[in-house]
Amino acid sequence: MTFFGIDLVSLIQVVGYLGLFAIVFAETGLFLGFFLPGDSLLFIAGFLAGQEIFSLPLLLTLLIIAAITGNLAGYEFGRRVGPRLFSREDSLLFKKSHAFRAQAFYERYGAKTIVLARFMPIVRTFAPIVAGVAKMNFRAFFLYNLIGGISWVVVLVLLGYFLGSVPFVHDHLEPMILLVVFLSILPGIIGYIRERRAGREVPDITEEIFSHSAFDKRREEE
Repeated sequence: MTFFGIDLVSLIQVVGYLGLFAIVFAETGLFLGFFLPGDSLLFIAGFLAGQEIFSLPLLLTLLIIAAITGNLAGYEFGRRVGPRLFSREDSLLFKKSHAFRAQAFYERYGAKTIVLARFMPIVRTFAPIVAGVAKMNFRAFFLYNLIGGISWVVVLVLLGYFLGSVPFVHDHLEPMILLVVFLSILPGIIGYIRERRAGREVPDITEEIFSHSAFDKRREEE
């Protein structure tokens, strides 16, 4: 599978453990990492562990730490920057619409967002930042962060590890990775469709929801 013309299998073998750690850390907590293919990397890393290129226990340990600390960094960044983050202009590394999407998700699901967003590309990058901006209770954030980080890494890495030994999967790796990515975002798609069919208006994602009063209300609910 390629990403911006780069073969991901070859890339992961070149960057090794430290490179994977850095990518997962950035993709789960730094807004500039929203474009990184976290789901694909975890699946392929698990696949390579099944080929004995990586140690599965070491891989799981490092990636879980990266996922958890990445979210912690995102939370702290959001807490320090505050709502003014969302008045920034779009740039190559920052898209306001992505932050708005994460905020709408957070407004709907509250603290559970930190777990659910792990399996949703882009949203997972901005979810901890939004939680920090909203000053979500840190203990609650840390607990959900642990659950989400461990679940995300273990599920995708072990899927790659065990499915990689299946001849069909081995011979059709790219379609399988795309399927995994699709399944990871499917819950969000289903939720959106249900909202539309139920006749409920999907939240209008505007800067108004980033007012201090909105954040204060969410903090009281946590």
